[in-house]
Amino acid sequence: MTDITARKDQHLDVILAGKARHGRNSGFADIHFVHEALPDLDHGKIDLGADFLGRRLKAPLLISSMTGGPTRAEAINARLAEAAQHLGIALAVGSQRAALEAEGTTPGLDMALRLKAPDTPILANIGAAQLTRGFGVDEARRVLDMIAADGLIVHLNPLQEACQPEGDRDWWGVGAALEALVKALDAPVVIKETGAGLSAATSRRLIEMGVAAIDVAGAGGSNWAMVEGERATEADDKAHAAAFADWGIPTAMAIAEARRACPKATIIGSGGVADGVDAAKAIRLGADMVGQAAGVLAAATVSTEAVVEHFQTVIRQLRTVCFCTGSANLTALRRAPLQG
Repeated sequence: MTDITARKDQHLDVILAGKARHGRNSGFADIHFVHEALPDLDHGKIDLGADFLGRRLKAPLLISSMTGGPTRAEAINARLAEAAQHLGIALAVGSQRAALEAEGTTPGLDMALRLKAPDTPILANIGAAQLTRGFGVDEARRVLDMIAADGLIVHLNPLQEACQPEGDRDWWGVGAALEALVKALDAPVVIKETGAGLSAATSRRLIEMGVAAIDVAGAGGSNWAMVEGERATEADDKAHAAAFADWGIPTAMAIAEARRACPKATIIGSGGVADGVDAAKAIRLGADMVGQAAGVLAAATVSTEAVVEHFQTVIRQLRTVCFCTGSANLTALRRAPLQG
């Protein structure tokens, strides 16, 4: 097992054990809709459809990137792809770094993902720190081609890297390299934080680079400083990570600030989205799409049916929020009145 594979498996185990919860609340608990007691709507005819990367979705949901070594990731991604196809939602795969380094050892294996989800928007995955370490446009095209992806999601994870014992801490030039990639790559690029949130200023900077969408991925969900603290073996590494238990911009705040700063941008809200009510709040605050990762990870380790059941519940909850706010579609939900 390579060092990268072992690390990815450790990440998965920490999250599944519930040891990576953020010390900050996502902020969704402070948001309350005004209840509509007389909705002139048919619950079953509410339109939750959304457009994403040139495809029409049945619901505004993105299964966010999940980790794990190649063997576990393969099984998890297969279940997620099948579920996404069945539900009509989008999928972002986990890190492809190990797959890229091992490219050629299992020819055609990754294309099975696209065969399982022919109509699903699929995002390939890389980390931003790789962009100053020999990963450029050619490598980006290769990870896209591996899974016939519709676009590339690039993760911004400086806090994780700073807390990871073997992390990439030299980020000098990453911004310039990212902008060069966005301009040169002939595919949409989506930028995602990994649990500490995007500020208004950084959101604006990314949109000005020309990215297709931003995922604010705020505080409230998995805390990757805590993940790295859990897997650290040295006391000083654990102590260093522990200080960042409540670091970051709460998701609700990050969504609202990103929308004010970037009124025309495509924004994905993720980070501590517990259910369909939180998803509705994210959309009301300005998100076009809502992402979930850790919340569905346990189901993804079981079966495709478990993933489908999970998201069917989320979708049902989102539809009921629309019903109880008198919102016939997501456009109306974005105007639904809030208490206070």
